[in-house]
Amino acid sequence: MTDPIIQTFDLTKSYGSERGIMDVTMSVERGEIFGFLGPNGAGKTTAIRVLLDLIRPTSGSASVFELDTVEHSVEIRRRTGYLPGEMSLYENMTGHQLLQYFAALRANADWALVDEMTKRLSCDLSRRIGALSQGNKRKVGLIQAFMHRPELLILDEPTAGLDPLIQHEFLLLIEEASRNGQTVFLSSHNLTEVERVCNRVGIIRSGRLIAVEPIEALRKRAVRKLEIRFAGPVKEDAFRDLPGIHEMRMEGDTLHCTMSGPLGPVISAASQFEIVDLISEQPNLEEIFMALYSEEESPVV
Repeated sequence: MTDPIIQTFDLTKSYGSERGIMDVTMSVERGEIFGFLGPNGAGKTTAIRVLLDLIRPTSGSASVFELDTVEHSVEIRRRTGYLPGEMSLYENMTGHQLLQYFAALRANADWALVDEMTKRLSCDLSRRIGALSQGNKRKVGLIQAFMHRPELLILDEPTAGLDPLIQHEFLLLIEEASRNGQTVFLSSHNLTEVERVCNRVGIIRSGRLIAVEPIEALRKRAVRKLEIRFAGPVKEDAFRDLPGIHEMRMEGDTLHCTMSGPLGPVISAASQFEIVDLISEQPNLEEIFMALYSEEESPVV
């Protein structure tokens, strides 16, 4: 993947004395599923609204499809499917009427895809929007985002209110979209879904982007738990000065420690003794996220 679909440089949106986003620089490549991760209030929605020219940046720049987001906002939105975090829909319309309305605006809806998604998401389009639960409204919103097979999908908290089976089906849909060459920008605080489908993840805290990396790269520099059981007692001195070792202790014939970085030096030191068992517990995205978010800060818009 070498063709950036989204690029930002020092992108900033200030609300007077309130913080929005600050100096956000990132790129999203064609065909990837990019997770934009942070708790509510971290600045995810503000960044999305700037990308779609729903609000204007205070400073910095952003481009989508190599088009400036301010000068070419109509063209960008034409080629993008967007699901907002908070939807306002015409409540007197049925789901089908609402999709027909959006199709008339876009003029390129794929009704075969609409029918397929309606079945896969168990969505009843015959019911009036005002009579639907939040989860069922979300399904209609997802269908309108996908229905014209856009080059770029920008989805803000897309699984909010969906039951686990429908969440699973949604993740299959975005994996299929990526395989078809579509790019997915997925804003979420659901760590499980991000870990499962995203190629890379950007983590935002209090309006600032604090990491943009492949998930595997984040895991490699995160702390993991290691347990090595030997055939007999071993002195701690054999491991004390090794790089990356934290919180080491020996309990009888078993070494317990946490560590970061490569396992090689520890395995080399342990190989001097007879090893009975070795357990390495990989960190999950939630543990990585909490480590990066260890400093508690006030929320932003």
